[in-house]
Amino acid sequence: MLVPKATSPVGTNEPVTRMTKYLVLIYGNEQTWIDSTPAWQAANAARHQALIASAGAAILGVNELERTSHAVSVRADASGNPSVTAGLFHETPEVVGGFYILDAANIDEATRLASRIPEATAPHGGVEIRPIAAPD
Repeated sequence: MLVPKATSPVGTNEPVTRMTKYLVLIYGNEQTWIDSTPAWQAANAARHQALIASAGAAILGVNELERTSHAVSVRADASGNPSVTAGLFHETPEVVGGFYILDAANIDEATRLASRIPEATAPHGGVEIRPIAAPD
C-alpha cells in the first residue's frame, strides 16, 4: 500500500496543508433505478446538480455508470492468462452506479460532502468513501 508523503514548502517550516483525494462509490439496486419514475429520476438528478454546484472545487469528477449489462470483467484463467467474460466481477443485489472524486482535507470533510449525495439517504443504496493512494 502506498503511503502519502508531504513536505513543507522549500525553505520554510510551515505546516503542510495537503488535500487528499477520495473516491466515493455510489451503490444501489439497479432494478430500483431502472423502475424509478421519471419524476424521481429528475428529482435525484436535481439533487446531484445542487451538490455539484454548491461544493465547487471540492468535486474533481462525477459520473453515472452504464447499466451492468454493459460490464465486462477480466480475470486470470487456470493458466494465468487474462480471461474476459461479460458481466460484473461480483454478482450482488447492489451495484456501483456512479462515483464522485472529492478533494477534501480529511475523511470527515469527505464524509460530510458524500452524505449529501442523494443515494446516501436512499432506502435502496448508499455510498462508500475511500482515500485515493498518493504516488510516492
